[in-house]
Amino acid sequence: MKRIESKINTSSAEFQANAAHNRKVVDDFRELQRKARDDRPQRDIDRLRSQNKLLVRERLKLLLDPGTPFLEFSSLAANDAYDGDVPGAACVTGIGIVSGREVVINAGDASVKGGAWYPLTVKKTVRALDIAIENRLPVVHLCDSAGGFLPLQADLFADKYMAGRIFRNQCQLSKMGVQQVSVVLGHCTAGGAYVPGLSDYNVIVRGTGAIFLAGPPLVKAATGEDVSVEDLGGCDMHTSVSGTADYPASSEEEAIAIARDIVAQFKRPQKTHIEWQEPEAPFYDPSELYGVIPKDIKQQFDIREVIARLVDGSRFHEYQPNYGKTLICGYAHLWGYKIGILGNNGVLFNDSSLKGAHFIELCNQNKTPILFLQNITGFMVGREYERRGITKDGAKMIMAVSCSEVPKFTVMCNGSFGAGNYGMSGRAFDSRFLFAWPQSQISVMGAEQAANTLADVKVRQLAKQGKKLTQEDIDAIRDPVLGEFKRKQSAYWSTSEMWDDGILDPADTRNALGIALSASLSAPIGDPRYGIFRM
Repeated sequence: MKRIESKINTSSAEFQANAAHNRKVVDDFRELQRKARDDRPQRDIDRLRSQNKLLVRERLKLLLDPGTPFLEFSSLAANDAYDGDVPGAACVTGIGIVSGREVVINAGDASVKGGAWYPLTVKKTVRALDIAIENRLPVVHLCDSAGGFLPLQADLFADKYMAGRIFRNQCQLSKMGVQQVSVVLGHCTAGGAYVPGLSDYNVIVRGTGAIFLAGPPLVKAATGEDVSVEDLGGCDMHTSVSGTADYPASSEEEAIAIARDIVAQFKRPQKTHIEWQEPEAPFYDPSELYGVIPKDIKQQFDIREVIARLVDGSRFHEYQPNYGKTLICGYAHLWGYKIGILGNNGVLFNDSSLKGAHFIELCNQNKTPILFLQNITGFMVGREYERRGITKDGAKMIMAVSCSEVPKFTVMCNGSFGAGNYGMSGRAFDSRFLFAWPQSQISVMGAEQAANTLADVKVRQLAKQGKKLTQEDIDAIRDPVLGEFKRKQSAYWSTSEMWDDGILDPADTRNALGIALSASLSAPIGDPRYGIFRM
């Protein structure tokens, strides 16, 4: 493969200004992430210490193999929800290495509302188990939760993708032969009791761990029975009487050590074979991505400059370089794995849509995973393009994306607007992993276009009623829409709602994708099949 020749002058004033701006954006992201991970009221820390409990990240340190990476999902989940009181959605999820095996980790954070499940806690947990199912990865559950947050029970209990989906996913993993171990470090109450109950193995800590469908107060209210936590669902009862738990432990450290030993007995998956070669660092420094991305999201840049700072040796075999030039397609290696890449260099026209659909078919034919690098305003609109069949050609690309069997990975590098999000494997299209950069934006259209459209509609409605609006009246309609769109198209809103699997520092993207690629190969790749391509 040929090395990409970068056209960027890293000494230019423009590059330096972009780099300074984006480093500040990343620094702000890092600080928000630090707060979400570490800042807790002292009373909550003291409460856990008094119970001889570790903090969730201390538990992770004991669980993970020393010196190995941990790919955390949605570290800023719920960042813009619940008045900011539920950092990380009260749980930590991700992929890590335990006893030499790639596993999904689902850990309750009892320093946040006692680890209570909020609606976004449930969504984050379900997503982690979806990742385990899609990639056939074992799961380690670190259980410490006060149960569902009752004031919001209507938003977390009954529907298809609410709390019951956690247990359904656990059952599906078991059906697939994918193993799970739970470590009961605190109370597992009500539905939470089924997390260890549905695991292949579970460990429970004496004195702090407990499993019951109803705690002592609810038992008293329901039956009049007075019973202690230990008698109702403690370590010794469940490991010697009910058999609900398998291994007793006298401390969290011992419990986690037992869990590591259990994982060491898990069978190693037979990885799907794809083309691989010795990894090589990019020729161009990934930290130069800060200068590649413009300060202004409306300013275009060459996606090849991003590719050059992600892939091995900065080498890239470009497919159809002279056709459909607003979509860059081609092959590269990333951490040794061969991948196909689709990256936006402008709006999707008829030719670029057809090129993308064809390239996706080629990747499926030779079982090559696909990386989508999004910077897209959408498909081209207008009379001429509709006559050429842009809807039909866009539908071909969406069909190819939807029916793709190979693992897909998506990074929202800048803009992700309108149906372009769909064609480039947005959240609805089952990418194995989808990440965002901190300056990226996502919405059905740009904030200015949305505000102008809605203001224009309102002006026409009032004009039909014989009313004339001043510019001040129009601004009063437009400005609130503009402000709300800008707030909700930011990467922080998107990641708070878990429309992605987390925000990445651009310079870390190569490493995150390497972990994701390796994890995805624990699952087999099916043979390509498609629906109807409208010709």
